[in-house]
Amino acid sequence: MSVTSRFALTGEELDLLPTDEDVEFYAANGWYLSKQLLTDEEVALLQEASEAFYAGEKDREIPVRPPRLRYWTPEKGSCLRHNDYVHYEVDAIGAVMRKPLLGAVAAKLAPAHEMRIFQCTLIYKPPVENEPTNIVSWHYDKDYWATSASERMLTAFIPFHDCTEEFGTICMADGSHRWEEADKSNITGLGYPERNHDDLEKILRANALFNGTELRTTVVEIPKGHMSFHHCRTYHSSGHNRSGMPRRAISLHLQDGENRYSEFKLHDGELATYNHDFVVRKDAAGFPDYADPEFCPVVWSDSV
Repeated sequence: MSVTSRFALTGEELDLLPTDEDVEFYAANGWYLSKQLLTDEEVALLQEASEAFYAGEKDREIPVRPPRLRYWTPEKGSCLRHNDYVHYEVDAIGAVMRKPLLGAVAAKLAPAHEMRIFQCTLIYKPPVENEPTNIVSWHYDKDYWATSASERMLTAFIPFHDCTEEFGTICMADGSHRWEEADKSNITGLGYPERNHDDLEKILRANALFNGTELRTTVVEIPKGHMSFHHCRTYHSSGHNRSGMPRRAISLHLQDGENRYSEFKLHDGELATYNHDFVVRKDAAGFPDYADPEFCPVVWSDSV
């Protein structure tokens, strides 16, 4: 693979890319557990920068607050924290998220010639027994990316420590990215927090039945420095954090270079929207530009 020096990988990094067998596994199951892509020093930097962010330190703020922005602030208390656009607001975090190796892994899985950041969300799951917000219901990311034309987008879930079932790590519905939705009205453009947990569980099982397959799930335990990647249509969830320590992580959402805004009508006739539609610049046709380098920088390209 010929690359520009900006995205060149070392020999050691090339060895960390998914093998052909890994790519086949991803294509069949909709997820992949990586090798160690971040050093201990990079993981420590992420944790330090996140603590500074929670204490109020940031390099800039996003210029507007979209209506569905997920953004924890201290007055919300000890609940599951989500903070979107952290790659934009905190330079130290953004620098690690733009590490070319991460984009190269995603590009091989997708597959794609270019990868850009789509969104980057800082997550903190508190060690509070039975905290209801800690339950992440079954969902797939493309549901709330309905305005994205691409079907090759994917997410890297990046914990800052060994992330086991006790911490409430991510759980995948194997092969669900290949399912057809039984009921198209379930495509809502909403995130899982805005929907009913029991309804989402029923939708998952109904979809498995509709596609003539048995529901198989895998709890993905992730060593520090490693990360899981999942397809934008892979159903996933997570449970309570019973570890006694916070579960700290980032969800790095990635888009291939061909992704663009595409108007999408929901079943009720309303146009779907995503947070970017209020934040990013407009393209020549006046639509939101999902290639805006301020918010969606390129993290990998194999072009010379």
